[in-house]
Parts: sequence; structure tokens; C-alpha cells
Amino acid sequence: MTAAEPTPAPGGEARADSVRLSGDAAPTAPAPAPAAPAPASAPAAAGTAPATAQATAPLGTDRTVAVVGTGTMGAGIAQVALVAGHPVRLYDAVPGRAAEAAEGIAARLGRLVEKGRMTPAGRDAARARLTPAAGIAELADAALVVEAVAEDAEVKRGLFTALEEVVADDCLLATNTSSLSVTAVAGALRRPGRFLGLHFFNPAPLLPLVEVVSGFATDAPAADRAYATAAAWGKTPVRCTDTPGFIVNRVARPFYAEAFRVYEERAADPATIDAVLRESGGFRMGPFELTDLIGQDVNEAVTHSVWESFFRDPKFTPSLAQRRLVQSGLHGRKSGRGWYAYDEGAERPAPPTAPPCEAPAGVTVHGDLGPAAPLPGLIEEAGIGITRGEAARPGAGAGFIALPNGTRLALADGSPATTDEAGMYIKFDLALDYRTAARIALAPSERADPEAVAAAIGLFQALGKQVSVVGDVPGLIVARTVALLVDFAADAVGRGVASAEDTDTALRLGVNYPRGPLEWGDALGAGWVRDVLLNLHRVYPTGRYAPSPYLLRRAAAGQNLLES
Repeated sequence: MTAAEPTPAPGGEARADSVRLSGDAAPTAPAPAPAAPAPASAPAAAGTAPATAQATAPLGTDRTVAVVGTGTMGAGIAQVALVAGHPVRLYDAVPGRAAEAAEGIAARLGRLVEKGRMTPAGRDAARARLTPAAGIAELADAALVVEAVAEDAEVKRGLFTALEEVVADDCLLATNTSSLSVTAVAGALRRPGRFLGLHFFNPAPLLPLVEVVSGFATDAPAADRAYATAAAWGKTPVRCTDTPGFIVNRVARPFYAEAFRVYEERAADPATIDAVLRESGGFRMGPFELTDLIGQDVNEAVTHSVWESFFRDPKFTPSLAQRRLVQSGLHGRKSGRGWYAYDEGAERPAPPTAPPCEAPAGVTVHGDLGPAAPLPGLIEEAGIGITRGEAARPGAGAGFIALPNGTRLALADGSPATTDEAGMYIKFDLALDYRTAARIALAPSERADPEAVAAAIGLFQALGKQVSVVGDVPGLIVARTVALLVDFAADAVGRGVASAEDTDTALRLGVNYPRGPLEWGDALGAGWVRDVLLNLHRVYPTGRYAPSPYLLRRAAAGQNLLES
């Protein structure tokens, strides 16, 4: 994930979740969590020059863009600027690397011509604007320098200190870091106001998202101009303040962490968890297959860096199971094995699926099923009789479906199915769309009647779903994951990291989620999300699942999360 972990984009292209897919180095040291600066779009602070039309306009295509670092990310960013019409200078500290990268870019431009996406004349003009640089001094006329070197804060600080001695005072300096503090890197500069983060996602020529990151000292006009330039390049920029993980790598952590926790509790295997999140949750890839694609070492390093940067906040605690995988050298596809095997001839294990069971002739629906409200209609369409009963307790999502023997089939709410010796509950998981979901997870009480479990399985099979029966884990798989994603997004907005709209845009484009987390939270209801988290917090009183103050306020006021 750049530390955006990749997920398949439409057309089969890889997306990043937020740690580079390019194989660029993972962070070597955590960055401190700086005090949150005002958003770049806020009024200029005292002593800061006001934005002017010239300062906030995009860079003209006659202005030179320099890229330092010629790995996959650096070369990709250079290609983006080149195709947008800028003269581009490429520099790498290793002799010969810049020239090699220029040849690679030229070859990719040739493939664009072959696909009809660029004219031969356009390719030739772009190649003529691309110049490898032998030294930093040759970047003196750049209007923007984007750094894409190894994730080492000292290396980056040294580079920008040297660049400051060469470039003009109005040159924008930007780092493509995915995990280091922009504020910390800028700390050694004489003019930190022009320094910011421009976090592209890999592959940069294909993925639209760019996080425009304002450090504590970044001037608003500098961030505005970088934002406008990224938009002029055909990208979708989002603004954020300098926080560990920025938007995507901060908000997306539960997608991996909750899957690993369900696995660590022995409630389900990786194949089942991946299948449920894909086929019920609507995600393009499950977290186990996704982290295998990103690289377990890269994903774990980003998670650990964010955790350390937040002073080991339990909300970001890494997975011991993933740490053991990394320590064993099982890094995923690149090593031939991770959560899954990738040797020649290796087959992906299929998720265990319940055998066919007989559906009940009829069920009774009690109360409000909340996000599962479409189910009664689907049950009726399947020819199963429905009667209406009374709610056992008030509240959205507090209803249940009673099976013929009285066992209650209830939506996952963050509490376990096993509440007493009676064994009267079977929990079912959240779905993005209950009509189109291909799979549903069920978690029976430890003392559930086997005949009731079979009836529950048959009920969902009659709706055209495959059924995965998992252990009695609170919140099951999709519900706990989505609830935490919503809360992490809400917390980012509440703390001024980014606007609600930019937060949702970042997660949809950066990690290809089926919905922005805040839009998803509004569809579910902020109160329902809050209640799921409070129930999880009662089971796991570590602080990890405690709802954020922003979510609590919105839920109490009955306000949507996407409202400004």
C-alpha cells in the first residue's frame, strides 16, 4: 500500500495502499507526531505572505521540474511532469542511474504511442524535454524539485539542505515520502515555508491521487501552488496536515490490523477473511493477499512506524502474527511465500464454505434490523414466509430474525454471540449490499443448537449466498473492519488532518475502497458505528476500539459525518 498497499484498479492496474509497491525502502526510523498545523487552505498566519494569483496558480509548462531519485516512484513522477508538458531534469546520486531512468521513461512513452494514448510527435517532444543531470548544480533553474529517494530522514534532510544552496528562492521543494514527518525533514532548512509533501501513489503515471502535505512551517501559498500544479497534471490532489501516515496510511490501518486480529483469535483462516471482505464487504482484495502483494516487510514496517509515531497508541498496535511472518523471511509474492504460497504450481486455498442446508419454511422478524434492513425483502423474494414480531429492545440494528426454534439471528454489533448458557444467538456479518453480496459470514454462539446453525446457513443459501461459519469473534469480519475505518476517518477529520471530502476521496482513490469511509458511515448511521465500537471496547478494554470524540459528537447530534 505507497505505504498504500496496492489493490487492483479498474482495468487490472495495481493500486497503492500507502507504502510503495515499487520496492522502495521502508522507513528506517519513526517520525515524531508533530503538532497539527492549520490546513494549507486556511488564512495565512501572521508573518506569512498572503497568497497571490501568481503564487497559487499552477506552474507554467515552461518551468522546469526536477526529480531526485530515479527508482520506480521517481521515474514515474518524472513521466507525469513530462507528459504534462514540463522540461524535466532527472538526478540520482548513483552515476548512470539518471540516464538509465530516462531510457526507461522513453520506452514507456513509446508504449503509450503503440496504445494510441500519445502521438509520435508528442513522444518525441517529451523525450526532448527530458534531461539527465550529472549533479545537483544542474537543477538550479528548477521551479519544483520532487525528491523520491530512500525513506531515511537524515538522507532527505541532507539532500534538501544541499538543494537550498542551488535553487532559486521561489522554487518549491517537495518530498514524496509516504511515512516520514514532513515537518522533521524541513527542520534543517533556511526557508521551510516552501517545503511540503507531494505523496504520489504507485504507479504514479496511472494512479490519480496525490496527498499534498503541509508541514508545520509550510506557507499556504506554497501548498496552494503545489495543489494547483498536481491538478494541472491531471491528478486528484487532496490536502492534509503533517500527521503520521498522512490520510491514506493513517486511516487504512484497520483494514489490515483487524483481519490479523481475527486470525490471531483463531476465528477464521486467511482465505476465509479475504473472501468475506471481498464478497461481502466489497473490497477489491482481502488484506492477506494484499499485504502479500505489497510485501509483508514493507506493510509491517509502515504499521510499526505509524504506531511508534503515535507514541504506541493502542489504536495502531501492529500484529504479532505479521511480525513472525516477516522474521521468518516470508515476505509475500517477492519471496515466494507469505500468507499464501507462490511457488510454481501452488494453488490458492479456497475458503471453507458450508455445505448445502435446508432453509426454514418461515422466520419472524423482530424490530429494526438497521443496516440489514434489506434482508426481510430478500427473504420474501426467496419464497420463505415472514411474520412480524416485536423488538426485544429499541434501537437501530437491535432487531433480529427468529428461526423456528427461537434462535435469534442478529447483525454483528461488536458483542459476542455467546452471551449466556442458552446459546440463543447466531451473529451474521455486515455486507456492503445484501442483495449482491456473494458470501456471508456467520458466528454462532458456543452453545448454539446445530440444527439452528444449519437453518441459518440454509436461510442465507436460499438468498444465493455462500456461507462461511467462523468463530464467535466480536464484530465478525466486515462489521468490525468498517466500523474502525469509519472511526479512523472521523478522527482524522476531527483533528484537522483533512476535510471530510478529501478524506473520503483519498481512501477511494488511494486504496480503491468501494465507498469512502465517511460516506459508508453515513449509510450505516453514525449511531450504529458508535454502538459497534462501544461494544467492542467493552470486550477489548485497551482503548483501541474507543470511539473518537468527533464520532461521538456527530452521533449524539444526529449529524452526518460528511457534513462540514
